[in-house]
Amino acid sequence: MKKTILLVEDNPDDVELTLEAFSEINLLNKIIVAHDGAEALELLLSTAALPQLILLDLKLPKVDGLEVLRQVRATPRTRRLPVVILTSSKEESDLVRSYDLGVNSYVRKPVDFNQFAQAVSQLGLYWLLLNEVPSDPGVK
Repeated sequence: MKKTILLVEDNPDDVELTLEAFSEINLLNKIIVAHDGAEALELLLSTAALPQLILLDLKLPKVDGLEVLRQVRATPRTRRLPVVILTSSKEESDLVRSYDLGVNSYVRKPVDFNQFAQAVSQLGLYWLLLNEVPSDPGVK
C-alpha cells in the first residue's frame, strides 16, 4: 500500500518544487495538498483516511501551522502522525514552539532549488521508507 503525504503549503512555487523533488527521486506516493491551515484541519479531522506524513509550513493563511500542529497533537486520532515542519522561518521562537507542540522534525527550506530538492527527497525517503509508526496512529 502506498503511503500518503499531506503537504500543507500556501506558496504555489513551493508546492511545485516539492512535487518536482519527489518526482525526481521517483517517490510515487500520493500527495494531497492543502493550501491553508483550515483546509488541512478539515482533511485531518474528518473521517477521511489519514496520511502517513504531514509536511507543514508555518506561515499559512486562515490557520497558521503552529495551530494546525497544536490541534493535530490534541486529537487522539491524529496525535501520533509524523509531522515535519518545512518552513522558511528563521525565527527561533517558531522552532522552540514547534518542538514544544510535539513536532517530529523541523526543516528550514533552503533557498537553492537543488538543496531544496535534496532536503525534500531525504525527508520523503526517511519518513516514508525507514521510519516506523503504529498501524493506527490514534490508538493509545
